[in-house]
Formats: sequence, structure tokens, C-alpha cells
Amino acid sequence: MPAPKTMTERSAVATLEVGLDEDGMRLDRWFKTHYGDLPHSRLEKLLRTGQVRVDGGRAKASTRLSSGQKVRVPPLPATAPLPSRPALSNADRALLASMTLYEDDDLMVLNKPSGLAVQGGTKTAQHVDRLLVGLGDGPETRPRLVHRLDRDTSGVLVIAKRRAVAAKLGRAFQTRSVRKIYWALAKGVPKPPQGKIEAALVKASGPEGDRVRKARPGEQERAQSAVTHYAVVDRAGQEVSFLSLKPVTGRQHQLRAHMAILGHPILGDEKYQGDRDLPGGIDNRLHLHARRISFPHPSGEGVVDVTAPLPPHMVRAFAAFGFEAWEADASET
Repeated sequence: MPAPKTMTERSAVATLEVGLDEDGMRLDRWFKTHYGDLPHSRLEKLLRTGQVRVDGGRAKASTRLSSGQKVRVPPLPATAPLPSRPALSNADRALLASMTLYEDDDLMVLNKPSGLAVQGGTKTAQHVDRLLVGLGDGPETRPRLVHRLDRDTSGVLVIAKRRAVAAKLGRAFQTRSVRKIYWALAKGVPKPPQGKIEAALVKASGPEGDRVRKARPGEQERAQSAVTHYAVVDRAGQEVSFLSLKPVTGRQHQLRAHMAILGHPILGDEKYQGDRDLPGGIDNRLHLHARRISFPHPSGEGVVDVTAPLPPHMVRAFAAFGFEAWEADASET
């Protein structure tokens, strides 16, 4: 159901269902998408007083939504018409062009740089979603995110050019018909060299930001199942290993948390102790890269299969340890 637009419609309570392409979106970002003229301060007041509900319960601006949930929107005041979409600068357009690995009439695949956020926050002005808003003519036609990567994770990011395409791709991600391969450099060498990590995760927010951890006994109700396949491609003695990671599920921080649980945190991962005692000359940045993604084209014709080149800090690390990208690529074909 689309968001009410007219003064009469907005004067009544509305119940909207969260779309497949909105799965995982923060509630404040969801309101920004559907009610772009609603001031954030007004939204916060509606949340504090319980007038906005998600599946009948109270929620916060930071609440992450799931597809199919129902959002109760109270009567909203009449406001000025929505502002026109923000214009992209030449620098913004150049950034998008430099990131684009693949594009057709339905979708784009970007190579997101490490350090660029996918979605905005209170202290994040530049992010991928802001660039996408600048490309569209409105909620139905503007390009939109299909999935997410952490700010410090680089690599392939799929963008749908229309809401209808996003819904199809969202279903593909949910049914696990999307193949994803990540590369990582981790501390030490996992044993055995190939295996599967099955560790349910729970959120563990704290003063240092969001994290996840392994679920403890009694936490099954709020735990999310998470499964990752891993393989050691190469190693530098017992100090560092080059890993190929294949997530079966797509939980927040899944790969980072799973490697930490295994006892081999990813190099440069400040949230999971991978930034401690780094080898000399290695950048203190997260060494996790979404290397490759493949999925059936939403048109029903053919397969999209895209590989993203490594970011500069991982290129330097590969050279320092003598790792060869072609070895992993050859083993995945």
C-alpha cells in the first residue's frame, strides 16, 4: 500500500506494509522514504508518545524493519509539497560512474569503496542511498538498495532501478538463489582448512556501536540463525590466512562475527578485535571484500555474474603476504 499523499488521506490513520526491498531499513529511513516532508523532530515525538507502532508495538527511530511488518502511521499535519529531488553534483556523478561495474535497464552493480556507508545516519552525510535518491523521479522509479554492506566492507552491491525490480531481487535474496563470495584476510589459520560455521547471532549494542555475538542458552527466541562456509585459499605461515567466505544467510556482521567466534578475526576489524597486533606495514582497515555475486536476472533471462576488484589496502596486503587473486578465482569457477 503506498503512503497517503493528499490532505484528506493524511488526516486519517494509515497502516502500511513493509516491502521486500525495505527489509532491514531503519524506521526513520522508512519514514523519510514515504513521508519525506515529515520533520525528524516530529517523528521523534510521534514515537515517544506511541502513536507510531510496528506490528502493534512501540518502536524507536533506529528500529530495523522486516518485510511484511505493518507500520501504523497516525494522522499527519498538512505540510508543504515535497521538495524536488536533490541534484547530484558532478563529483557525485563521477563517484557513481567510478563505482559502476555493471548496468542495464533494470539494475546496477556497484563496487562500493571501503569507508562509504550504504545508508545514512545522524553523522553520515555521504552515503550510497543519498546518491540514489538524486537519480530518481519519485519513490516508485528511483533506484533503491536491494541488500547492504557494512561501511568498512568493500565490494559488489546490487541496486534495483525501480521498486518492482527491487521486489523481485528481494525475493531472490530471501530464497537464497543469490550466490555471494567474500574474500578476507584473517589472523592465524583456521583448522580444518575448510568448514562450515553454524552459530546463531544476537545483537549486542553498546557504547562502542552495534555488534553481534553468539547466542547463549535461553536466547533462542531473539537469536538469528547464521551459516557461513569458509575455505583457506592461502596462508602466510601461521600468521595470516587468505579466506574465501560464502554466507548462506545474510545477518548483520555475520562474516565478521563468525570469524571472531572461530578464533580468527578479520584483519583490521575494530569491532571484533581484528585490529590488535597487526602485522607490520598492514593498513589498519577491515580486510573484507564482497568479491563476487551471481543471481538470475529479474527479467527471467540469463544470469548476472559480477566480480569486483580488490580495494587498494587489500591489494597492498596481498602483495605483502604474496597472495595471488587468480588462485581463488580459479577455484571458484
